[in-house]
Amino acid sequence: MSDILIVDDERDIRELISDILGDEGYKTRMAGNSDGAMAAIAADPPALLILDIWLKDSNMDGIDILKAVKRDYPEVPVVIISGHGNIEIAVAAIKQGAYDFIEKPFNIDQLMVVIRRGMETSRLRRENTSLKRRETTPAEMLGESALFRALLGQLDKVTRSNGRVMLSGPAGSGKELAARYIHVNSNRAAAPFVTVGCASIDAERMEEVLFGRESKEKGVEPGLLEEADGGVIYFDEVADMPQGTQGKILRVLVDQQFLRVGGSNKVQVDLRVISSTSRDLEQEIAEGRFRRELYHRLNVVPISVPSLEERRDDIPLLAEYFIDMLNKAQGLPQRAIGSEARAQLQTMAWPGNVRQLRNLIERVLILGDGAGEIEARELPDEADRASGDGRVVLSGSLATMPLREAREAFEREYLLTQINRYGGNISRTAEFVGMERSALHRKLKSLGVATSGKTPARAG
Repeated sequence: MSDILIVDDERDIRELISDILGDEGYKTRMAGNSDGAMAAIAADPPALLILDIWLKDSNMDGIDILKAVKRDYPEVPVVIISGHGNIEIAVAAIKQGAYDFIEKPFNIDQLMVVIRRGMETSRLRRENTSLKRRETTPAEMLGESALFRALLGQLDKVTRSNGRVMLSGPAGSGKELAARYIHVNSNRAAAPFVTVGCASIDAERMEEVLFGRESKEKGVEPGLLEEADGGVIYFDEVADMPQGTQGKILRVLVDQQFLRVGGSNKVQVDLRVISSTSRDLEQEIAEGRFRRELYHRLNVVPISVPSLEERRDDIPLLAEYFIDMLNKAQGLPQRAIGSEARAQLQTMAWPGNVRQLRNLIERVLILGDGAGEIEARELPDEADRASGDGRVVLSGSLATMPLREAREAFEREYLLTQINRYGGNISRTAEFVGMERSALHRKLKSLGVATSGKTPARAG
């Protein structure tokens, strides 16, 4: 897409324009009728099209070709030329999406001004499309925990296929990052990755945003499905998709084609679909808010993305990554994490998951009073933390218990916290708390903590 295609039924005219443009350093191609023009465009869309309105011995006139080009190649500027020009034809051409209109016999200087502007418009449109398609979120997956390695193994398997993937997990756990990982490691990596924020798009506008629209005033306005052609369309929080749109998306998944809003010609697309949800879609189906047929079409390969609390082993690694990232992106201090702060991070509640961790690290770096290690006192207060003078501040429940019950309650919660911190690894927990592994097992049993399952739990 770097040359100019000249379409005119008069050989002398098209060769004259070609010679003029060649002298200015432009590459050109020529066609004398509509069949030749459409074949040349299909073989390699030009950077700009110079098109005669009236074409002898052709199945299509210039307006018909203009409509087809704006439908299938909306980024190509079209300059209309005609020896029978009048204001009505010019207005009709502009309404159909023509970039400009020049009347024969044309002034060479005028022609070159229009061509230069048209080529600049073409360049800007290509750059804009490229920027839209460029990754804006890193697709690097970080973690060392068993759950994370299992997730990565599943993602690596689906990169080798074209199957539809449904990512489920709590908000902020990294579902979009997982989707981008699939994309950049697949054979569609060079093609677009387009995100549809189902919860953020107004229900009334959803179909225009997805399918695009056609109108006499604005011509063709491509939607997100067309932008994703050849690549991946990612439906973020698909449970929030309006019910009316669900049926139409189901049709797209079956046919890989659709109509723009206000249009009459079908648009063919080649898409891989990845979806995500933080809600229970089976419950959404039972309550009539989500179509079962669409669920089965989207849920070909279900993958669960674990919460941050399920992979506490990864918290220090992720925190260090965010420190490095924020240092490079915003110039915030490059600080190490102290051992007490590291332990505190691993034992905190993380309802906002990885997103919450990133925000916390950013806040600490902004409000921190130096470039030294991040200390536990800089992190949010937690119940039963040490006070400023080293005393432990008791919660109300512990303060009202007899000593023996309070000690057992504290030991139970402390050991559960440490076991969760180390992802259920009893050996690592025993090493940290300073007990023999067998002694820790006996202690847990005496406190009524069952450890035979995947995660520790209170017995009884």
